[in-house]
Amino acid sequence: ITTKHIHFMRRLFRPMQGLLFYTVLLITISCFVEPASAQESLREKLNAAPFKIAYESYVNDNSDLFVMNADGSNPANLTRTPKEQEHYPQISPDGTKMCFVSDVGEGRDTVRSVYVMDIDGKNRKKVAEYAREPFWSPDGKIIGFLPQEFPKFDVIDFSTKGMSFYELASGKIEPHVNSTNLHHLYNPSWTAKGNWIVATVHAGMGFDHAILLIKAHGNKIINLKIPGCRPCFSPDGKQVAWGAGDHELATAPIDLEADQPAVGNWAVRIKDEQNKIYHIDWSPDSQFVAFSRGPDGEGDPSKPGTHQAAAEVHGVYAPGWNICVVKADRAGELQLEKATDADFCMLTTNGFSNKEPAWFRPHR
Repeated sequence: ITTKHIHFMRRLFRPMQGLLFYTVLLITISCFVEPASAQESLREKLNAAPFKIAYESYVNDNSDLFVMNADGSNPANLTRTPKEQEHYPQISPDGTKMCFVSDVGEGRDTVRSVYVMDIDGKNRKKVAEYAREPFWSPDGKIIGFLPQEFPKFDVIDFSTKGMSFYELASGKIEPHVNSTNLHHLYNPSWTAKGNWIVATVHAGMGFDHAILLIKAHGNKIINLKIPGCRPCFSPDGKQVAWGAGDHELATAPIDLEADQPAVGNWAVRIKDEQNKIYHIDWSPDSQFVAFSRGPDGEGDPSKPGTHQAAAEVHGVYAPGWNICVVKADRAGELQLEKATDADFCMLTTNGFSNKEPAWFRPHR
């Protein structure tokens, strides 16, 4: 309702005077403006969404894998392994299985291995030792992973060399055709059509720091020329999300059918001046993104099975970190300190080093 509209209404209701005119005006405005209290909150939308979210959490001196409803309700611990530290859950495209890493031991003697299990925590099976950063092929038949760079453990996520593929049906492991030239990658993710793998590289392959497209079954590598790390594709393959910095997450369109795929204009930009925000992941319908959020830190060596490094690294205890969600079908910048409950929702609030959310649609 603009000033022009008010002047028009004043002429229309000229016989009315004073209080009567403004009473009619307020009634008219109420017909066009939805009260804030009537707007649906993001949590209410998530409550109706047919999805769940897996994540890691450090509870009772142990890192376990949890699953909760899309609105944060009914969290359930799937692992409960006091002698192992599970991290980095990744869900199969059909929602029936989860791959992840598990740490056994302390300090440099830690052995990190890739595992796979059913989504309810049953039928756990080891895929490979001295391995990390697992990721699913779009048909759910292969688990990719990154072999560890050296025998001695290093918690830093880019301590990798090569890339391998594990076939679930046969248990056979094959190296990527360009494996010998893949070095210091982390957080790989397969495209929906299976032709590309996106990952971050740090101090390797001739790059200082970059987000790369790697041909899944070839030698071609493309620098997407966007800042930051930990990229992931939307389920429809039309968008990419990533951490543009310690305090910013972003999404943008990408044309993976082009001869030279490139990232388009940034769409959603999520910012938090006070907290770090990491580990962004798309909902199955590409309408929401979940992420981890918490204060800066370098871990707590008194916590069993943990290490010292940046708070966002898996295996580093990060008190105050929680899982959050924002709408992805919006445009522009969202400052989390000023966000309303229509755009932003905290799914966990206990701060138990909650990281790496992974959406999935439960199999029926």
